[in-house]
Amino acid sequence: MNKYEVLYILKASLSDDEITAITEKYAELVKNSGGEVEKVDKWGIKRFAYPIKFKTEGYYVLMTYTAPAELPKEMERQMGISDDVYRFMTTKAIA
Repeated sequence: MNKYEVLYILKASLSDDEITAITEKYAELVKNSGGEVEKVDKWGIKRFAYPIKFKTEGYYVLMTYTAPAELPKEMERQMGISDDVYRFMTTKAIA
């Protein structure tokens, strides 16, 4: 099991309930794969340095988790097909 961090940016126009549902969906994906979510930090709405999909703001979320090596690829696949996620970046954390 490896430790990972994923930072993803959601649409700023989403409601609090929708943001909670999305963050819980990705946390459940980790748990269902045999991993463990250590922390979910909701940073809130931040301004972009440059427009992304003609938008200037997004809702940032940082999730730290421990999971099998194949999970980050599946999580990125699901984030990539979601219309609510603008960008995402997964890094392997050093213990």
